[in-house]
Amino acid sequence: MAEVLFYHLEVRPLESVLPQLLEKTLERGWRAVIESGSRERAEALDSLLWTFRDDSFLPHGMAGEPTDPHQPILLTTEADNPNGAVVRFFVDRAVPQSAEGYRRIVYMFSGHDPDAVTEARQAWRALRDGNEVTYWQQEGDGRWVKKA
Repeated sequence: MAEVLFYHLEVRPLESVLPQLLEKTLERGWRAVIESGSRERAEALDSLLWTFRDDSFLPHGMAGEPTDPHQPILLTTEADNPNGAVVRFFVDRAVPQSAEGYRRIVYMFSGHDPDAVTEARQAWRALRDGNEVTYWQQEGDGRWVKKA
């Protein structure tokens, strides 16, 4: 059974939330793969992960290189798992179809995009059977609160 976490972004943008979640993932000794909805968005996240803080970066790579199996974090637009990640992040309208093969799925969607909210509801229905599914919503101060 996989743990599936739905993160409803309303206050803080993906660019401030994702690096923190990736840091926690690496602290646990887990590898991650991030699936985004477009190559352009994956490239923007690639830049972000190198520069999100002046004193740190998150080691990662873009999928399609010979070093893919060695990357602790891999950015992709495909459904494969070339770095053997146990955590898969879905961002920018990439929608999980299954949690098979992962310990944790993290699905992040914008509350300001009605189509993304609709897709999240559909994913919730598709993934709730056979998985431990939770829903997290941001409060006004940006803190996460478990709502379901």
